[in-house]
Amino acid sequence: MSSQRDYYEILGIPRDADADAIKKAYRKLAIQFHPDKNPGNSEAEEKFKEAAGAYEILSDAQKRAQYDRFGHAAFSGGRGHQDVNDIFANFGDIFGDFFGGGSQQRTRRSRHESRRGADLRYLTEISLKEVLHGLEKDIEFDTDKSCNECKGSGAEKGSTPVTCPTCHGSGQVVRSQGFFSVASTCPTCHGEGATVKNPCKSCKGKGRVLEHRKIRINIPPGVDTGTRLRIGNEGEGGYNGGPAGDLYVEIRVKDNPRFEREGDDLHNTISVSYLQLLLGAELETETLSGPATLDIPKCTSNGKTLKLAGHGLPSLRGQRRGDLYCTLEVEFPEKISKEEEKLLRDLAKLKKIEVKEDGGGIFSRKK
Repeated sequence: MSSQRDYYEILGIPRDADADAIKKAYRKLAIQFHPDKNPGNSEAEEKFKEAAGAYEILSDAQKRAQYDRFGHAAFSGGRGHQDVNDIFANFGDIFGDFFGGGSQQRTRRSRHESRRGADLRYLTEISLKEVLHGLEKDIEFDTDKSCNECKGSGAEKGSTPVTCPTCHGSGQVVRSQGFFSVASTCPTCHGEGATVKNPCKSCKGKGRVLEHRKIRINIPPGVDTGTRLRIGNEGEGGYNGGPAGDLYVEIRVKDNPRFEREGDDLHNTISVSYLQLLLGAELETETLSGPATLDIPKCTSNGKTLKLAGHGLPSLRGQRRGDLYCTLEVEFPEKISKEEEKLLRDLAKLKKIEVKEDGGGIFSRKK
């Protein structure tokens, strides 16, 4: 590697680049020239080490200040042959397990450790009317928990897991790829660090069993599609005495054929006679909570929206209740009687509106 190349040039960044820009530039080069992506490519290997060296200096504020002042002379001891484990330690800090190897100092998580169980998600559907009052509902699901027989160890009573002979308890094996050493999960114990010679009969050595759960949950009034309810300690069972996870119940509200929801408000369409629009009316209409009276003023136009205050849905975060908005849609009769026709013709005559003499239409305004 040409140690005299400018570190800023190596990473392709300006000299005033901030820490984030330095990190992003290094990440891009490290992915591009990583040995796992370029097996047997010595040029890519050199560029990978070169980028790692530049990042080590420029990512440290003190070292960067020395480099900006004195250049490569500030580090005359050189790092031409930087230890590969140091490179991977740097790499692992940024990428974690991006390439399945990374830092050998990675923390191994074993089933023999005490840790919290995973959170679970459950989806349930309710009706719009159930949103109005809330409800208690029974839900059922399956989840893992520690085996009661072996207490999660996976070993038969009277025996214990033994240290894995392949990885000697580390959960990882190290393999060499030319200049590099890469750690991977142990194929014998699958990262557990221990193996079971006498497996538990109840869980077949897994340390976990499937449990069928049935619990009752309380769904409050006012929930909407996407509302998540957290039920503490009702998720997956913990590991080796650890606490259980939480259960998150996600609500989905079914579509209603009569009402459309908009937040806490409801909307519907009501068919009315043209006479009710012209003369006004007190119309009984259905709401989620039962019948209500809608007051239609005289000479209301077709398509007008009227409000029934307090007939919407309750707010999930307060005492206020939404409103119901009723849109009026005029409904003309398909046929009229002779008496009705005579009255309408008299009205047309009074309003000086021309209509067909044969009675084929109701209103025909003069243009």
